Amino acid sequence: MDPKSSKTIESTACSAIGQTISALDRRRFLRGTGLALALPLLESATVLGKPATQADTPKRLACIYFPDGVPMPLPQDPAYKEWLWFPHGNGKEFKFTKCLEVLQPLRSELSILSGFSHPSVRSIHGHSNADQFLTGAATGGDGEYKNSISLDQLYASHVGDQTRHSSLVMSTDGGTGTPRGAHTLSFNRAGRAIPAEHRPKRVFDMLFVKRDGDAARRLALSQSALDDLLADARSLRLTLSTNDQERLDEYLHSVRDAELKIAKAKSWLSTPLPKVTADGLELSSYMDAPRDYLQTMFDLIYLAFKTDSTRTATYQLGRENGVGQSDHLARAIGLNLSHGLSHDTTKPGGWKNFGIYCSFLAEEFGRFATRLRDTPEPAGPGTMLDNSLLLFGSASSAFHLSRNYPLVLAGGKNMGFKHGQYINHAGANPQGGPWSGGREPWQQEITHDDIPLSNLFVTMLQQLGVETETFADSTGAVNDLV
Repeated sequence: MDPKSSKTIESTACSAIGQTISALDRRRFLRGTGLALALPLLESATVLGKPATQADTPKRLACIYFPDGVPMPLPQDPAYKEWLWFPHGNGKEFKFTKCLEVLQPLRSELSILSGFSHPSVRSIHGHSNADQFLTGAATGGDGEYKNSISLDQLYASHVGDQTRHSSLVMSTDGGTGTPRGAHTLSFNRAGRAIPAEHRPKRVFDMLFVKRDGDAARRLALSQSALDDLLADARSLRLTLSTNDQERLDEYLHSVRDAELKIAKAKSWLSTPLPKVTADGLELSSYMDAPRDYLQTMFDLIYLAFKTDSTRTATYQLGRENGVGQSDHLARAIGLNLSHGLSHDTTKPGGWKNFGIYCSFLAEEFGRFATRLRDTPEPAGPGTMLDNSLLLFGSASSAFHLSRNYPLVLAGGKNMGFKHGQYINHAGANPQGGPWSGGREPWQQEITHDDIPLSNLFVTMLQQLGVETETFADSTGAVNDLV
């Protein structure tokens, strides 16, 4: 063959492949009649001949909050060994209790932290805590209310323009709630609450963009959104590498699975809240629904990250003070109201019941983190978890106590985070114990100087690529993590 002709054919082929990849990168949607489905990140969409590098890889942030604190029996209590939320030990030498032992398979992927809290709110009632968890603002216990930008929204301001949605804001109860009774973790630069979405179908429809009224009607009738998209998927597969064909098939299966879960999860949301009494409540018919709901919400964050629809997500599992649908999440493990578990620790089996509930929440968080760990990063080296930073925690520890927040930080190894450790800044005897009347723990004298939680936020932002030395009332960074 003439060398000149050979070069022409090669050039034409490269140009055609490049155009296909360019089109895929621009489009990033499967299209059906009136619908569009975001594609997952695919290696075929990288620049021709240039392997993805760590610098090209998206960095993601997810913050998950649970209310009502955690079991904090004192060392002299028989429950201390098994049901204290925090591990026993320090550094690399620590042992999970039954509250967090479900995270043992992820031990090398996470760090447990104690002895952190926001200085400006350490003496307020725990019911007011969700408002300031990601802001560090002096929201106070009463009087004038003023908040500030949350960690997720600050990060979204740096990367949100690179994705279809700047951030994904979710909660189990939805909306904004009230001042000091937030239903959202996210606050904009002016300190205004950003409404959270609690309906899985609505979040799902953000991925399945409605283009016309007919599409909306079909989705409302619960016809699978994938049915109108499979022809485009079959055509697209022909342009993809073998690895990407497998990724696309797995992604479409995940979306289909999410559709089925949503049908179950939304039935739980529409179930009227029962009038709960201490005894005699029949829960069997609802036993699995709250777990299905949590799993679906976490799955939606996973799909949003996998499609690079957003790189920032928050999910508030429940509101403080036992208000709303979220207080019934304990149905998933056969218990009654979730908030009441923190009140009943003086009763027989009280610490155990509270610990089992906390273990349930940790299990669902761990399931989400595991799914990210088990998914290769399509846009660079490592796994999706290596390139995703997950914060899981509460702004209460002992009963209504706004100190020594229980915190788990997972992922981010490709950002420089070192895990497999318990960073214990609370000391050997953190404040705790049950409440048996009288002054509550939050009203008692502060006996230990916590580290500002905003120091952790500074570290997280820096490793996420945000050039900053401060956040809220920070005094430095947490060097133990990097």
